[in-house]
Parts: sequence; C-alpha cells; structure tokens
Amino acid sequence: MRTKLVVLFFFFTLLFLFYPGDSYYFHIFAYNREVFHDPLAPKEINIQPIPRLKYPTSPDITAQGAYIVDIPTFTPIFERSGHDRFFPASTTKIVTALVVNDIYNSDDILTVKKATYEGQIMNLVLGEKITAENLLYGILVHSANDAAFTFAENKGYDTFIRLMNEKAKQIHMTGSSFENPAGLDNPNQYTTPFDLALAARELLKNKYLAKFVSTKEIVISDVDYVYFHKLTNVNKLLGEIHGIGGLKTGYTEIAGENLVSFYKKNGHQFIIVILKSEDRFNDTKNIVRWIDDNVTYFTVE
Repeated sequence: MRTKLVVLFFFFTLLFLFYPGDSYYFHIFAYNREVFHDPLAPKEINIQPIPRLKYPTSPDITAQGAYIVDIPTFTPIFERSGHDRFFPASTTKIVTALVVNDIYNSDDILTVKKATYEGQIMNLVLGEKITAENLLYGILVHSANDAAFTFAENKGYDTFIRLMNEKAKQIHMTGSSFENPAGLDNPNQYTTPFDLALAARELLKNKYLAKFVSTKEIVISDVDYVYFHKLTNVNKLLGEIHGIGGLKTGYTEIAGENLVSFYKKNGHQFIIVILKSEDRFNDTKNIVRWIDDNVTYFTVE
C-alpha cells in the first residue's frame, strides 16, 4: 500500500511539473505553430546566362589598362592590367557623382565659391546659384571641373574628399585613392580598371544617375536664369555606336586617354573600362566589334 502511494505521489508531482497551464510561453507555442513548424519551401534559383568566348582572341587596343565585364554576372570577359594603378583623370567624377547622390537632393541650391579655370569647365560664375541636379549634368555630361569643385566646396572640401574615399571603400574599390573631386593628377589619386568597373556598376544601378551619363547635349541655367550653360557630352561615341549609353571620359597628359563605357547588345549589358589609351574611342569601337563577334552565352539548367 505504501509503495502505491509513493508511486502516485511521484506521478502527480511530475504531472504538475510538466503541465504548462495557461502560461505565456504555452500560448506562444500553442497558437503560433506555423512559426515553429515552417517546412522549407523549395526556392527557385535564377542563374543568369554566363558569358564565354567563341575564340581565344583579344581585342585590338592600345590601352595599357582594360576591364570588360558582363554586368548581370559581373563576369570578366577580358582584362589587361586589371588591378594595376592608373591615374583616373575625370573618370574620378563617377565616384564624385555617387557621393553627390548620397548627400544632396536634386533641388538643393549650391553657390559657386571658387571660379575654377583648370581643365574642362562649364564656365560657372563666382557667386552663381545653381541646383545640384544641374551641376550633375555639368560633371557627368560636360565633365566640368568647376562643377565638381562646387560640390566639394559646398559640403566642405576635406569632408567631401573623405566621403569619396569612404564610398570607394564601401563598394570595394580597394585599389583606389582620391585627393580631389575632378580628377586632376596627384600622386595619391589613383584607381584600377577593375575598381572603375565597380564604380560604373554602382552608378548604373541608380536610374537617376544613369540618365545623366546617356545625355548627349543639354542647356542648363542658374536658379535666377541669368547664366545659361550649354553642355556637350565629351563621349563622341554617344549616338555614333548603337548600344553605347555613356558613361564617363577622362584625360590628362599623364593619365592618357581614359573611357568607361556602358554597352547593350541583344539584351546583354557590359561595362568597358579603358585606361591610358592612345585612342580611347577607337579602342572602344574595336572592343564593341570584338564583343559582337566573340562573346556568346551558355545557360545553366
């Protein structure tokens, strides 16, 4: 009899210990079972077509640095000194534009604080007030140094340069360094073909910025309609080669001829980076022909 009582005592003790009652945690598990029992549904994996070369040939170019990449997969299809350092010249303005997009609204009004006359300019006037959007046309269409410096001066020059280098680091441009927003030659201002491909991809992902680099010509003004500036894209391939939609030129005597291009063909998209070329436009034409003749795709089923 005593043994039966002991057994019953332990049974009810265990029952009370493990009975959840009306506790908070019991409600969580009891009434939200779908959260804790969620079988993994099969997920559809979309694999982009992968580029490959029909023939083991290289494009006929004079450029010392080059990087050609398929945008959706970011698969390189040709490179020459892809991770070596080069002077970027005005291809710098791709990074300048990315920083501008981060810190300014399109309708922000900036004041021209210094009249810059070095290199390519849009003839901004000291004291002129102009929107950030119109200055973006200045740097991305006309490659205007005075527009680039106006952006930097209105933010605080040193702060703007710091933001440029932070942006470069953020998008993994590990082989790049910037000392000015325009691309003027400086021993501490350098980039690589691969890094510029990263910067170009970042710009093209932004539909607002992408519209600037494909603009061939535009007239913009200050906010008071006193000063008007006719801006012409330095990239003469726009409108000449079907499928070219920008992106950014650059030139100094030390840097040589630089050109970053966005090219579309049969639904495929490419970034073409040319650095220290003897003829950037002819090099890019040859690359476009090489892409058309030599690049095909296979799909992973």
